[in-house]
Amino acid sequence: MTPEAAAALHAAAFPPGEAWGADAIALMLDLPGAFGLLRPGAGFVLARVAADEAEILTLAVHPAQRRAGLGGALLAEAMAGAVLRGATAMFLEVSERNAPARALYARSGFAEVGRRRRYYADGADALVLRRDLKT
Repeated sequence: MTPEAAAALHAAAFPPGEAWGADAIALMLDLPGAFGLLRPGAGFVLARVAADEAEILTLAVHPAQRRAGLGGALLAEAMAGAVLRGATAMFLEVSERNAPARALYARSGFAEVGRRRRYYADGADALVLRRDLKT
């Protein structure tokens, strides 16, 4: 995965103030335990594993590719990759205002375990979600 290709997808998938640039994505990929999965021109997911816990850092699907199952497929692949790296649980954060993403995560078995008040620039809370992973 090149940071430039991922950044272009992130810019298409997120509002301008929330999109990550290539430098930020490169920094994320350099984190210990980080890994990414890219579908060129369609979407990508970045995740990391530390000890027995995994975290989705970001998941982006190009607007033209949405509602076709790609988000769920990327999420499933990230969970499988996390299990291969020793994780038994996965966490992520999602805006309380992002109904489509919340529905995707609920369908994938994630449940709310916490909340970060006014976490996002628009004042929205971040919901902290968790799911056990099959090992």
